[in-house]
Amino acid sequence: MPPRTRTLRAATAAAALALGTSLLAAAPQATATPAEPAATAAATDHCQGQCADILPPGQNGNATLVEILGNKAFGTHPAHSDDQIDRYNGLVAGHTGLTDQKLTDFFNDASFGVPADQVESVTKPREDVTITRDKKTGVPHIQGTTRYGTEYGAGYAAGQDRLWLMDLFRHIGRGQLTSFAGGALANQGLEQQFWPQAPYTEADLEAQIERIRTTEGARGEQAMADAQAYVDGINAYRDKAKKGRYFPGEYVLTGKIDAITNVGEIQPFKLTDLISIASVVGGQFGGGGGGEVQAALSLLAAQQKYGLEEGTRVWESFRQRNDPEAVLTVHDGTSFPYATKPDRARGTALPDAGSVTAEPLIHDRTGSAGTNRKDPVDAPADLKPAQGMYDDGVIPEGSLPGSGDGAAKRGMSNALLVAGKHTASGNPVAVFGPQTGYFAPQLMMLQELQGPGISARGVSFAGVGMYVQMGRGQDYAWSATSAAQDITDTYAVELCEPDGSAPSKNSAHYLYRGTCTAMEKMERTNSWKPTVADSTAKGSYRMQVWRTHYGVLTHRATVGGKPVAYTSLRTTYRHEADSIIGFQMLNDPAYVTDAASFQQAASHIDYAFNWFYADSRTTAYYNSGMNPVRAPGVDAALPVKAEKAYEWQGFDPAANTTDYTPFAQHPHSSGQDYYISWNNRQAKDYSTAAFGFGAVHRGDLLDDRVAALVADGGVTRASLTRAMEEAALTDLRGEQLLPELLKVIRSQPVTDPALNTVVQQLDSWRAAGAQRKETAPGSHTYTHADAVRIMDAWWPELVEAEFRPGLGDDLYAAFTASLATDESPAASHGPSGAHSGSAFQYGWWGFADKDLRQVLGQTVKGPLARTYCGNGDLSACRDALLTTLKQAAAAPATEVYPGDDSCEAGDQWCGDAIVHRALGGIGHKTIHWQNRPTYQQVVEFPSHR
Repeated sequence: MPPRTRTLRAATAAAALALGTSLLAAAPQATATPAEPAATAAATDHCQGQCADILPPGQNGNATLVEILGNKAFGTHPAHSDDQIDRYNGLVAGHTGLTDQKLTDFFNDASFGVPADQVESVTKPREDVTITRDKKTGVPHIQGTTRYGTEYGAGYAAGQDRLWLMDLFRHIGRGQLTSFAGGALANQGLEQQFWPQAPYTEADLEAQIERIRTTEGARGEQAMADAQAYVDGINAYRDKAKKGRYFPGEYVLTGKIDAITNVGEIQPFKLTDLISIASVVGGQFGGGGGGEVQAALSLLAAQQKYGLEEGTRVWESFRQRNDPEAVLTVHDGTSFPYATKPDRARGTALPDAGSVTAEPLIHDRTGSAGTNRKDPVDAPADLKPAQGMYDDGVIPEGSLPGSGDGAAKRGMSNALLVAGKHTASGNPVAVFGPQTGYFAPQLMMLQELQGPGISARGVSFAGVGMYVQMGRGQDYAWSATSAAQDITDTYAVELCEPDGSAPSKNSAHYLYRGTCTAMEKMERTNSWKPTVADSTAKGSYRMQVWRTHYGVLTHRATVGGKPVAYTSLRTTYRHEADSIIGFQMLNDPAYVTDAASFQQAASHIDYAFNWFYADSRTTAYYNSGMNPVRAPGVDAALPVKAEKAYEWQGFDPAANTTDYTPFAQHPHSSGQDYYISWNNRQAKDYSTAAFGFGAVHRGDLLDDRVAALVADGGVTRASLTRAMEEAALTDLRGEQLLPELLKVIRSQPVTDPALNTVVQQLDSWRAAGAQRKETAPGSHTYTHADAVRIMDAWWPELVEAEFRPGLGDDLYAAFTASLATDESPAASHGPSGAHSGSAFQYGWWGFADKDLRQVLGQTVKGPLARTYCGNGDLSACRDALLTTLKQAAAAPATEVYPGDDSCEAGDQWCGDAIVHRALGGIGHKTIHWQNRPTYQQVVEFPSHR
């Protein structure tokens, strides 16, 4: 079977000739296509040209060695690897004049099928499936006459578009990234982050497959048959690409295959690899909760400063479990109580002061382990352009949402939906999508699947793409945002010794329901050596975790003088792929026929997500997740004793099952006037699992705009997209906090002329919309650049000056460990990583908002327990703000934006800008900052089945 078509640009062809014939073949020959290509036989499409989508930088995520070298030497790109990036970037300038007719200037036409004159290539990996790719984007439209053939085609297309990426992620999930891709310090950090969250033996992975197959009825059997067909398709492409020498060039550069002899192997994919990939994807984007040990430490710090009762009151006011001023997705007042603070807590296990120590993960380091020491190989001259491309890791530290030191999980996705009674057409309109970071290639890939029992177009995470996970069906569309409700708890297991002697904090046995039980030691030993791609010197280490019936050990401490181990247990552990049933339902046109059936399908997804739906008649919402039924009186925000009385109800550690809250107790709604989500709180009384969900949240940027559109009426796809993009370019602090800051400052005249000019600059920026947007396309200079710089420099300083004197050093440090003060787009701010697009998810804006309003004497619902700015004195607060503002105004751009490997110091625009982090050998241009989903749909269905 001929390989996938790629048009080799002229410069790349010249590069291939220049590099000589000693390397692998350049790009494969064009796929045989009928002389008169026929349109794919599309399923009934009720969107009628009104569905659009986008996923930059481009569909094609594979590149041969010659294409990689061409990109490094000449900046050329394989076909369809970069043809969506300009349209995505163009919305920054183009949104102000956007109309429905202009949407496809910035989005793909997401109609089903491919018109005959738009067919680029046709591939038939089997007689029962056809993969048709369109000329504009190269998206695979997979049409099967059998179920097996359809899924086989999906796997084959995934191999064509994401073979190297899938290989990376199965090794990340298995904790073997350094052994596979090199020992760069970032690679060490990444596997050390993910493997302890989901440590499994091969038998554990196989048991999860068998459980789905045997306990989920006919759908479970079908799901595993689909998954096997998908794996078979991947392996078919893997085998053909290897033999044909058009496999991804990264296999050569990392030493897996010899460029001249073709000796080496791409290891076959297995069903268990899909479980490993699912553990990374689901755990990263669909987790929630945890962090109870750090929460306990901040509570103890508050009690130490203020005493037990007052300290607890102060802590609760910062924890904001159910802040009455928080923006909500279900805003009609419906209550969904979950994980609420008990009136009288039972079983809470706070550590003794100073007793907590983190459990060490890394042992037996050799060579470069734990360092960044390099030892470059003597690379052939032909490969020099790609030497060291992975020296900073295949995924630079902090690039994955929530990865990196001290970073909280981030769900960088949003959704805007408006009911038909408020739209111009009378049909609902939706603009929604997930943000999964910016990578080249993306973690997700676009595809259309048409076959028996399957009819959908959209995105799937590479390696688990048996079904479309977010996208559209024949007459409906759906999407998700990360919900992050509390599905992970921390238990304090009492340590013991089997001989009855006194235990210590280092004991490897614990009491399980009265029996001294051995912990299970789980290990992963990795080693690496330098390659062309990664120059990190030879090294190795052993990762070790202890697993108990109550989860994986994270810390050791004493509680009431007794040694304990703190363990982390999430409901989705040992259930990494169970959500496949829900996705299967979402792709089945016979199952999803309306909002109610959509909600039922979403309820079969076990990870914590907010799911949104739109068809021609209504919109709907459902919050999914394996929410455990906790024992009465247990406080989910803090560690709890590992005793039967405080376990999840119905808990069985064998397969980590328990009782789960029923459908009706999950936030859900249908037909509300509008819905927004930007990882904000879901509904009244649905308690948050972390700090940072207070009176100001980035969800307010959407809620205020959509509410105004609904009030005016006549909402269109274009107007809703404009609202999304306006929010995507707005500085939350400038829009939501600056008015209060200026009120405090202007409570008296600003007599310093220079400082008054600074205040006027900030006010002018606020009045103009507080945007971080360039003066003209390509200028790379912000309008109100000085005001933006001042705010970036001022915010961290003003927060510290506002809160640290009152809280004291220890409590301020404890609270900032639970919630970072800032998350601006600039590379020098926030824990989400440089150039990642997403910003303003977590920060102290809600705390500052309440505190400033308290100083100003305004009404505050759910106030902080104390007023901190100036100790509650308006004049003193004003002095603190002005002092820090003066310092910020004097801070040079080179200090505020210190520069990195992508930007010169002082380059404000570049400091914010989005960089698609190369997971393979192909790099891309830097684009304008947007706080926006990576994959995004704009949909409006005019008809229904």
